[in-house]
Amino acid sequence: MQDVADSAGFPEGVVPLGAEVFAIDTRMAGYPGITSSYLIRTEHPCVVEVGTAGSAPVLRDRLAALGVDARDLATIVVTHIHLDHAGGVGEVARMFPNAEVVVHERGARHLADPTRLMHSARQVWGDRLDVLFGEMRPTDSTRIRSVSQTGRIELGNGRELVSHYTPGHAKHHVGLLDSGTGDLYVGDALGVYNPHTEDVRPATPPPDFNLDAALSSLQLFRDIGPQRLMFSHFGAVPTVDDTIDRAEEELRLWVETVQSAHASTGDLDHAIAMVRDQVLTRYRPLPPEASTEAAEVMEVLSGVESNVAGIGHWLDQVAAEQRKEQGET
Repeated sequence: MQDVADSAGFPEGVVPLGAEVFAIDTRMAGYPGITSSYLIRTEHPCVVEVGTAGSAPVLRDRLAALGVDARDLATIVVTHIHLDHAGGVGEVARMFPNAEVVVHERGARHLADPTRLMHSARQVWGDRLDVLFGEMRPTDSTRIRSVSQTGRIELGNGRELVSHYTPGHAKHHVGLLDSGTGDLYVGDALGVYNPHTEDVRPATPPPDFNLDAALSSLQLFRDIGPQRLMFSHFGAVPTVDDTIDRAEEELRLWVETVQSAHASTGDLDHAIAMVRDQVLTRYRPLPPEASTEAAEVMEVLSGVESNVAGIGHWLDQVAAEQRKEQGET
């Protein structure tokens, strides 16, 4: 690898976090502060999260500025295969031809052949897909390594990332612990962190959201005992216990609010209105310097409508299972 020419002058969108860890703003849809990638610049350089297909050139250029050339990158790892986290994997893998791609086993086939994933995404997002995400390119299956409950990614000199299966947000989600720093890359398992207000909101989209699995994943994070939480949305957070507790509190509140709405009318619009009235008032307003455009994109990605729809879908599944059990007894 090349040395960074000016170690004190990092390029725009790069934040040094110590121990050769760098946060890289992937500028999703051209806006700052939405999705963060992380470079662990060790003997075997590793990137955690790549962002969207449209973000691939941004990531390539930031890595080059940090001294990681095309053939230097050893590993690309994604916490899950949603397009705001992994949409650029195929493109980034092409840019860095020696990098192994690591993903949970439930997501591996979709990286190799994203046809089904893109078809589903197109149905959800319509024309907005091209602006928000771009087109995911296939990744050579010989370069993909899948992990299951746990997995290990060598960083060099005895340092490694250890993956832990953490469903709840998605069935193909992993958290990643850096043995050298105690940093825990949480993907969307804890939700979305707003660095401007220090609020954390759930991320509960359909079709995979499952409350019981999500709570188990939060407990796993507590048991791991990380030193710092590395949010994909957005940034590094040192207040580990308080943030995990707040994530659980908010998750339970959103679910209870949607559950209450379902019990009264079963109407999705009513549930959305209840969340807006009873939940969103808890969060602090953005400061003037925050990007309102980025906030609007985040609202599209993980806003009230998406979260309520995911919780409602889970509640319907629970109800169907209960009816089935009652019919069998």
